[in-house]
Order: sequence, then structure tokens, then C-alpha cells
Amino acid sequence: MPGAGHCPGMRDTDFEAAYVTVRLGAIAENFRTYQRLAGPAAVAGVIKADAYGLGADFVAPALAAAGCDTFFVARLEEATALRRALKDRATRIFLLDGAPPDTVPALIAHHITPVLNSLSEIAGWNAAAATARRNLDAAIHIDTGMNRLGLPGEELSVLAGEWKTRLKNINLVLLMSHLATGDEPNSKMNDEQLSRFRTALAMLPPAPASLAASGGSFLGKPYWFDLVRPGIGLWGGAPQEGGKSMKTVAVLTGRVLQLRRIDSGQSVGYAATFRAKRPTMIATVAPGYAAGIPRTLSNKGVAFAAGKRVPFAGRVSMDMIGMDFSEVAAKVGDRVELLGDHVTLEEVAALAGTNAYEILTGLRLPRHYTDAAS
Repeated sequence: MPGAGHCPGMRDTDFEAAYVTVRLGAIAENFRTYQRLAGPAAVAGVIKADAYGLGADFVAPALAAAGCDTFFVARLEEATALRRALKDRATRIFLLDGAPPDTVPALIAHHITPVLNSLSEIAGWNAAAATARRNLDAAIHIDTGMNRLGLPGEELSVLAGEWKTRLKNINLVLLMSHLATGDEPNSKMNDEQLSRFRTALAMLPPAPASLAASGGSFLGKPYWFDLVRPGIGLWGGAPQEGGKSMKTVAVLTGRVLQLRRIDSGQSVGYAATFRAKRPTMIATVAPGYAAGIPRTLSNKGVAFAAGKRVPFAGRVSMDMIGMDFSEVAAKVGDRVELLGDHVTLEEVAALAGTNAYEILTGLRLPRHYTDAAS
């Protein structure tokens, strides 16, 4: 969401206490990285949860301009909003939630392709196609060990023996599964799921296949099949544990609200969890946990100001954070990077005891978009 109203001659960022800059050029570069990595497999964009909190209305057109013609979302409302944003019926939009009966009319009207997760959904979609008197496109999700969504083994066996009838009115455009440990390159479960997926493909009619997402795409050619589905990798996260991040997409910038020098022994913030061990310059910086800064970063987080890294001092409050600015020269109004080129998404997530996905999707701040890649 772009910033609110503005005064003549001022940018929104001049008066906002904190905001996120989204680099659309970096998203396009990350998309092209996946194209180079997994070619000749096609690359889809997974933009569920409002493009991981970065704004699907802006991000999806940028990906489309970079050559992305296939998208995955989780919710029906995301799919219909994406269709309106792209204004292109030729773009394929897959709905991971499948095709519950009450969603079927909207799926057909908006040309959304459901990822069918059970025999009952397959039966419902097949019947809907018969009623519409035309075949309808669909993907089928096969559970290969994650035990979340997808056909379990017993339903796969039934479908394998009866697919000519059960898929009579369905154009099968994709067979897919999802890796539970794709971000762990040494996990034995990756090979186990790959083997199960290959077995499942041999049981069903020929169709394009997809197994790898962000991390799985880096496991090598056997995992690529016809389509890879990166999500967090597009948005600047590290696709695999211990691996390098992609190009930084989101930069969270805060502002110094006040500076004060405290003496040794004085405390900062609620519950007095930080006590100065020496005379210390404390900066009070916006934002806080109301904007999505995890409270678990209290006394553990870091930021970047005036060319140096600065530690959090005390608990993260609702709208502000204390930081130790003893080693930097700063003034009220200066900008502080809490996430970006110098404080990476993985670092913030690790310090907060969570993952990059939760950090990005939890941000609740004005967003500003730039075509820049860095």
C-alpha cells in the first residue's frame, strides 16, 4: 500500500515513521535466477498471503513483465484479486486450496485452475465440467509424505485404477507434490519424496509435473520436472538452510524518535530488562511490534544506522524500540534499517526464533515500490 496523503513538495517517506521499500527490480532478478537455474523447466510465482506480505497487486504485474505466466495462490479471494490485477485470462492461476463445492462457480467464472486435493474434489470438479458441458482444467496434488494437502496413498491407488472415468471431463494440466524438507539439501526425505512422486506419475495419465519450490529447485535437475514453484526465494529469502539469500527485495526503514544518554545502571523499556553497564546513548526508534517487529527480538535484535550495526536495548514495545547508539553519530529524524541489505531476512528470523516467511508476512507498514534491483 503506498503511503497516505502528502504535502506539496514532500514524499510520503519524509513523514512516515517507518515503511517498507519493495524492490520490484530485485524480484524480477530473482525470478530470472530461477529461470537460469532450472531451465528448461518453467518458473511459476507463488504469491499467496498477498505476495508474502509485499503486495500482490504490485508484485504480480512486475513478475508478469519479467516473463512469469503461471501463479499459485492459497485462497480464492487471492485468486480473483490476482485475475483482476493481471487483466489477462491467458495467465494461469492455480488455487492450492482446491475446489470446495461453494467455490466452483467462482473458479469457473474467473478462469482459476484448482489444485484438487482429494477424490471428492475430483468428483465435484468432474461433475461441474459435465454440467458446464465442457472440459475444465485442473491440477492434482499428490501427497508424498508431508501429510498436509493432496491425495493420500489409498486415494491415489483408486484414481490410478479409475482415472479414465474419474477424469473424463477434466483436462489434467499438472500433477504436483510438495517437499517437506526442500530447504535441507542433506535430508533423506527429499529423495524419498522424489521416489514416491515418480511412482505416482507412472500410475496416472501423462501430464506436466511439479515438485520443487524455492529450496527444492536447488536440489538439482531430478527435482525440476516441468515446473518449479519458488516463493520465498523470489522475495529475497535464502532458499536453503545455510545458503545465500537471493537479491534483497524488502527494506524496512524506521526513524529515530529521541536520543538520550543514560548512566551506568539505568534501565531501558518495560520490565527494565536492559541495564546499562556504562554511560550509554539510547535511541528510541519507530516502529515496534504493532508493525510486525517480533517481540522476541527484545535485547537480541540488531539494526543498521549511520554506517554501523546497532543492538536493540530492552524490550520491543508496541510502537518503538530502544537501541544502543553509543558507537554511532546520529540525530533525531535519522533513518534506521531494521531489515534489508545490512540486516538480512534470515538474520532477523534467526534472532527472533522464527523463519523468514513469518517475518515478511507479519509486516504491517506502508509499502513503497521501486523498479530498482538494489
